Amino acid sequence: MTVVDHIEPRHLPDLAALFRSAWWLTDRTPAETTRILAESDLVLAVLAEDNLVGFARVLTDYTQVALILDVVVSPDTRGSGHGATLLEAIVSHPSLQEVRSIELVCQPGLIPFYRRWGFTDEVGQSLLMRRSTRSSATTPDPKPSSPTSAASLPSATTPSP
Repeated sequence: MTVVDHIEPRHLPDLAALFRSAWWLTDRTPAETTRILAESDLVLAVLAEDNLVGFARVLTDYTQVALILDVVVSPDTRGSGHGATLLEAIVSHPSLQEVRSIELVCQPGLIPFYRRWGFTDEVGQSLLMRRSTRSSATTPDPKPSSPTSAASLPSATTPSP
């Protein structure tokens, strides 16, 4: 098992397969993937017998914050330590050692995995917010709808003069 800091052109089909295996990455086009690889501050991948089996990228200012994105391990090799190798390579990367906060977004079931590297879900009142520029039919809503829906909220009215 080897960790690399770039994706060779011969590994792009493996990366596309990894993206198709994760619900939040299935709509990535080859052009988007090329741009993502070029514009990310760090790109790390795990190779096993020259097959790309793990991937993650980081956006950072190298001082205040680093955001880990697109952590994905091949479904065939999950549970064999590739994810741990990838995370260890990220948190111990020399260029991230002075960064005040390394952050990520994950599904609730992965919280125990990320806690092994000191990540916490205790972030005060912070919430993830998103502004999408396009809709994606492949993105499920992992959070059930709230009992307080917009329909049950009082409607805004214009005050009387």
